[in-house]
Amino acid sequence: MPAAEADIRTDHAASYLARLCGHAAKMGQASHRLPHRPRGHDRDGDPPQVRRVERVGIEATVYLDRGQWTVRALPGRLTVRAEAADPEDLRQIQDLLTTRLETFGRREHLTVTWQAATAEARTTDGQEDHQHERAGSPAPVPADRIEPDRRDARSGR
Repeated sequence: MPAAEADIRTDHAASYLARLCGHAAKMGQASHRLPHRPRGHDRDGDPPQVRRVERVGIEATVYLDRGQWTVRALPGRLTVRAEAADPEDLRQIQDLLTTRLETFGRREHLTVTWQAATAEARTTDGQEDHQHERAGSPAPVPADRIEPDRRDARSGR
């Protein structure tokens, strides 16, 4: 399955994630069709159809009739991964996302640059992203388990 990823630097990743989800949800409503440019999205000229939008915390996945995209809002960046059954459908999903993100981020001059990705890989993330995702702060260390040097530094003694 062809896939592509984009890593977009921004301080407003959560806002873009929310806007993309809201936009996709509206695209998926049968009674509400968003105006789209007449350029051909496929042989019929229709854009990919949204089947379902799932959002949990800092990640959302939008399922389309021709593939899917996953967006993650991380500190200082938004990561996007698009997947499709064939290269043409992937290109259409990439075009749709690029247009939306660059429109949403026009004041910030967002630029979306896609790179090919393997089907097995998830959105680009590093070890620091996994640490950030862990809920809550680290458990406190009981006073009797703090090393003597550290105990003095913490208590000011």
